[in-house]
Amino acid sequence: MLTDKQIKEIKLHLEKAQNPLFLFDNDPDGLCSFLLLQRYIERGKGFPIKSFPELKADYIRKINELNADYVFILDKPVIEKEFWEEIHKINIPVVWIDHHGIQGETPDFVSYYDPVLNNPSTNEPVTALCYQITQRKKDIWLAVIGCISDAFLPDFYKDFQEKYPDLAVDAKKPFDVLYKSEIGRLGKIMGNGLKDKTTNVIAMLKFLMKVKNPYEALEETSQNYLMHKRFNEVEQKYQNILEKAKKVAESSEKILFFKYAGDLSMSGELSNELRYNFPDKIIVVAHIKPDKVNLSIRGKKIREKYLKIIKSIESARGGGHEDAVGGQMSFGDLEKFRKKFEEEFG
Repeated sequence: MLTDKQIKEIKLHLEKAQNPLFLFDNDPDGLCSFLLLQRYIERGKGFPIKSFPELKADYIRKINELNADYVFILDKPVIEKEFWEEIHKINIPVVWIDHHGIQGETPDFVSYYDPVLNNPSTNEPVTALCYQITQRKKDIWLAVIGCISDAFLPDFYKDFQEKYPDLAVDAKKPFDVLYKSEIGRLGKIMGNGLKDKTTNVIAMLKFLMKVKNPYEALEETSQNYLMHKRFNEVEQKYQNILEKAKKVAESSEKILFFKYAGDLSMSGELSNELRYNFPDKIIVVAHIKPDKVNLSIRGKKIREKYLKIIKSIESARGGGHEDAVGGQMSFGDLEKFRKKFEEEFG
């Protein structure tokens, strides 16, 4: 967790920020981190980072467009060098809150906070850190969604369960909540909402910035119709692909290597649910695009092995957590990677 000194410093930054822009990773952990901070100060706008694996310099345009006086970067481990160069020119304070450990250079003018630097074995997602900062009990449902979506069952889940027993389940693992409860379904609704076109994503953010409780978000209304519509569209496609992946899993042994194509990126969600259903297997999900492949990999201490394998693959990059990795490479290198990956695990 963050130290008391770090919490005080971040709160001071939030108090100073009159028109902040929150740039957050394009997943429920990033989204809920933004919502917790924005609802705490009731100022600022948010925008999801869709570039992968790094935050690219293109997002400087959004900072200028909104005339932001502060930038908060949430749950993004890699920042493009050109982004730092451009933001240094416009001289705006930057607060960066992450939980992946430093993966590159951090400029002196950036206020960087990451509990991994305090304790390398910690695994709290950024949502847990933001809830530690804000401590708004009325937003505990958002804190739970961000945490369970990032494979973390927080201590305050018991408090949530007491407050909203009809939305919770008894759980030993975070994905028990994600896949078996109503608050988990809401997390999936919000995550799928991020996969929509920009105007609809912004509409969802505006709704979630003002919504009073999870029931208002779960019930489909004229205010959140587009969010629910997108969830239903994506969920149908997701379940079809998941069933295909499960059939591959049944015929695989140690490694589940699953490929799929299409306009929707579901690699992270697929790899998480496959890992939940097949905990003894190493999961590799490859989303095929015309010129590249996005990878989502799950397995015990998989990051170290993944980084070792891609040293000999020039187009490959990526990183993440010890047991959960995201990566990218050219399509032409996928079979080479697969061969080396299978050799690594015998």
